[in-house]
Amino acid sequence: MIANVEEKIPKKTLCYHCGDPCEEDAIRIDEKSFCCPGCKAVFEILNDNGLLAYYQLESRPGNTVKAADNEKFTYLDNALIREKLLNFSSERVQKVSFLIPSIHCSSCIWLLENLSRLHPGVSHSVVNFVKKTASITFNPQKITLRQLVELLDKMGYPPSISLETGERKRENHYTKSLSLKIGLAAFCFGNVMLLSFPEYLGLAGETEEFGEFFNYLNIFLALPVLLYSASDYFTSAWKGLQERFINIDVPIALGMVTLFSRSVYEIVWQVGPGYLDSFTGFVFFLLIGKWFQSKTYQSLSFERDYKSYFPLAVTKVGDGSRSSIPIEKLQVGDIIEIRNQEIIPADGVLINDRANLDYSFVTGEADPVPVAAGKTIYAGGRQVGEKILLKVKKKTDQSYLTGLWNGDAFRKANEGRYKQLVDRVSKYFTLIVLLVAVAAAAFWYFQPGEKMWEVFTAVLIVACPCALALSSPFTYGSVVRVLGRNRFYLKSTDVVEQLSRISHIVFDKTGTITQNESTDIRFHGGTLSPHLAGKISALTGHSSHPLSRKIHAFLKKENAEISAPKDFQEIPGSGISAWIGGDFLKIGSAGFVGAVEPQEINMSRVFVSVNGVECGHFEIRSDYREGMAEVVRRLTQRKFPMSILSGDNESE
Repeated sequence: MIANVEEKIPKKTLCYHCGDPCEEDAIRIDEKSFCCPGCKAVFEILNDNGLLAYYQLESRPGNTVKAADNEKFTYLDNALIREKLLNFSSERVQKVSFLIPSIHCSSCIWLLENLSRLHPGVSHSVVNFVKKTASITFNPQKITLRQLVELLDKMGYPPSISLETGERKRENHYTKSLSLKIGLAAFCFGNVMLLSFPEYLGLAGETEEFGEFFNYLNIFLALPVLLYSASDYFTSAWKGLQERFINIDVPIALGMVTLFSRSVYEIVWQVGPGYLDSFTGFVFFLLIGKWFQSKTYQSLSFERDYKSYFPLAVTKVGDGSRSSIPIEKLQVGDIIEIRNQEIIPADGVLINDRANLDYSFVTGEADPVPVAAGKTIYAGGRQVGEKILLKVKKKTDQSYLTGLWNGDAFRKANEGRYKQLVDRVSKYFTLIVLLVAVAAAAFWYFQPGEKMWEVFTAVLIVACPCALALSSPFTYGSVVRVLGRNRFYLKSTDVVEQLSRISHIVFDKTGTITQNESTDIRFHGGTLSPHLAGKISALTGHSSHPLSRKIHAFLKKENAEISAPKDFQEIPGSGISAWIGGDFLKIGSAGFVGAVEPQEINMSRVFVSVNGVECGHFEIRSDYREGMAEVVRRLTQRKFPMSILSGDNESE
């Protein structure tokens, strides 16, 4: 604890929290000066929670904190406004994402990701430094949304809350800054090349009277490229060195400084024309690589991230008809049908009497949550039981789905050991380059002529890992694009590198290596009455299993007189069951329904029983996807161990 001793201090003393100059009425506590009560309050919060390491991350980590306005966030007490801001809400868990423009350094990230230590109501917080956003999970029974915002405001990180334009600002912030840097680098690069044409064509002697002027003009054009366009590389390199880590930006920044300095030296001392065209071009192409990388990792997130887990399409119901539409085409007011175990793609209002939602993908809690008619159901939940109808309340939110996909549910314990090639190589690469440069300089120091510095700088320039820095985003990004266009979706580019370490291949069978569209289905066991066919169709219509959907599509008998299934259950790998019109139906494997499996195993069979009595089975012959045999043959030649996961029998 700190001693509560306050005293006035003179001017020009810097605030311990934010680093701003203190006025005469500043506050002093235990030889620490604070420019305002807000900064003092934040320091006391950090001190009481053991978070003073915050001040060791940067020389001036804090933000100037203004006096708290207790009425500033009263609008957050409005339930309708809270509902628009929250990404998810339940009795014990709420999720919200804020745009926080004042995030500017590693200490900001560290503090915001330790909110759980500042207040017990906050359970988890993640900062996206590029987009300057914070995703926070909290318990509304311990801290309200208004109290959470007031805590952030008190700490000096007030959220920018805009119900209409906030999301667009978040998405465009990084792209706009990068576009300006690329535009400036392109302009300077083009003009430097234009002014260097006499050198390219061997006409330097004929334009000698303009050559010196052109060279100095090139320095003028290269300066903004060095100070602005390339600033991210210097910032990243410096922060890496502060953390005692040599990332790939360290040798890049070193090469940039050396190339620019060598060029300025040659021009000022009239030794040569310099290499400013190479310098500006180098920065321009590096930024193009970064832009391509951002497009691959961020803009392609809707193609790359959620498609591997969320449904590509959803069943839309209206005017007595059903149609399958892509989820990005969903509009507010649409009625959609969600079957058992299907992920809910958009926020909606429940039309049925009740639903059981598994929100483990969102909250981590596996117990199904009962929801009554008229209540809001959030995207990311999974229906457990009979199919339900929802009225879409919000359009499918790309960034929210991506946030779910990138959440803790998909993090692997060993994922951190797979680092990109550039991160693993950069540490040793930089040290080797420096050793070679010093060794070469030492050798030429004892040789006649003054070539020591020329050789030293030449090694640093030539060995700059520009090819490595450019190859990574273009290679990984292109691979992800090509695979995505061929319907092979990867969660992250780290998987591209891991592909070379594959030791065993596991295929899912139904709907993956088999065709869903072309299937031969026949019923054996006597005549299938229209009434029984209607019940089977009604029951299979509630299941998300591919075989159930095939049978449902084959029967095409949605009998209006058939009552809806009750007490619906689906056991993965076994089958489905429910009460329909006073009869208890079970559809699935022979063991599940209590039937005898035929000795002949040459196809998939789905058995049906009514009130414990077997009444027949469906025989389903699947067509394999085109080229599947060739894939298996080539993988066998490469001696890859292969397995198949399936709940069906061994017929295929």
